[in-house]
Amino acid sequence: QVQLVESGGGLVQPGGSLRLSCAASKIIISIYVMGWYRQAPGKQRELVATISSGGYTNYADSVKGRFTISRDNAKNTMYLQMNSLKPEDTAVYYCKIFRSGADYWGQGTQVTVSS
Repeated sequence: QVQLVESGGGLVQPGGSLRLSCAASKIIISIYVMGWYRQAPGKQRELVATISSGGYTNYADSVKGRFTISRDNAKNTMYLQMNSLKPEDTAVYYCKIFRSGADYWGQGTQVTVSS
């Protein structure tokens, strides 16, 4: 079945950077809109960024100018470059394929920003 596997999370100090990856299998990502979401403890899951099949991007106001979403269709992988990280960015980050009828989600990767 379709699998999305996130990686690249971890513990980083405020102001640091991380690069998340979302590797897809059993599906060709090139035709789909994809996105990154995050969920902090006690909070609802929120949309961080999306990227269309043509590479058009959109960001939540809270991450604009700090995060960059990208995709490499040849590698069937999506990325999230996160710079200038803040403690409030701490959350589990999930990748998603937007697909009519049934979206696909990854299992999540923990990002913790703390000194």
